[in-house]
Amino acid sequence: MKVFGNAVRAIAIGGLVMASAAARAESGPFVGMAGVWSGSGTIILEGGATERIRCRATYAVSGDGAGLNQSLTCASDSYKFDLKSDVTAQNGTLTGQWSESSRGVGGTLSGRAGNGQFNVVVTAPAFTANLVLATQGKKQNVTISSEGQFKGAKIALTRS
Repeated sequence: MKVFGNAVRAIAIGGLVMASAAARAESGPFVGMAGVWSGSGTIILEGGATERIRCRATYAVSGDGAGLNQSLTCASDSYKFDLKSDVTAQNGTLTGQWSESSRGVGGTLSGRAGNGQFNVVVTAPAFTANLVLATQGKKQNVTISSEGQFKGAKIALTRS
């Protein structure tokens, strides 16, 4: 169950963290993404079992539009987690750190951004996930894949 929790946290961080960065930015990969986002989706577990998840994220962007601070809460019927992350964008490259407060875990994220799409690798001790996030207007779609107990997720978010 710990690997599953780490995977969900990494997903939320990697995907939703990337999703947010445009709070005040006028240029860069995060333009048009500022605000509060919420939505739901499905997580896929080893063996094909699925569970519904609900998420809400709040994002703040640095004055130059190159830095992002994200706070994310996600919950299902069986768990809840609270994530925070810091992301930097430079020439289409994304790097950052994340942490989940209730379980005391954290890790790194890295990837590329362009044309409203983010391709990210999220890591933590003994866990790696690939994340693709696509934004169009006030809608975002996040797709995550990984190995182990947690196999992936599909989440749709809408900006309030």
